[in-house]
Amino acid sequence: MRKILSMLIVLTFMALLSVPVSARNCGRIRHRHSNVTHTHSACVGDRHKHGRSFWQKHRDKLTTAGGAGAGALIGGIAGGKKGAAIGALAGGGGAAVYTYGIRKRRRGARY
Repeated sequence: MRKILSMLIVLTFMALLSVPVSARNCGRIRHRHSNVTHTHSACVGDRHKHGRSFWQKHRDKLTTAGGAGAGALIGGIAGGKKGAAIGALAGGGGAAVYTYGIRKRRRGARY
């Protein structure tokens, strides 16, 4: 029963995440690079990469989760289940302090 339920959940996610061909949204896209504005034709859903990557969109959350995971791993090796919980809290807290407090938000242009 458990295998069937997990298979149904996976298939449901796969069906929801697939983008049908009819969902293509064609038109003119306008974006800026510092002082220059570009306008070009493109279709959303045409397998071309538009906008920011997954890492760029979720960098703060991924950095915090990575810190929590690393802390849990080190704490689990050192102190078992209780050590893993403490390590996850310490690692997640330290990564959050770095991400939301210390790390610079803006960087200069690289070109």
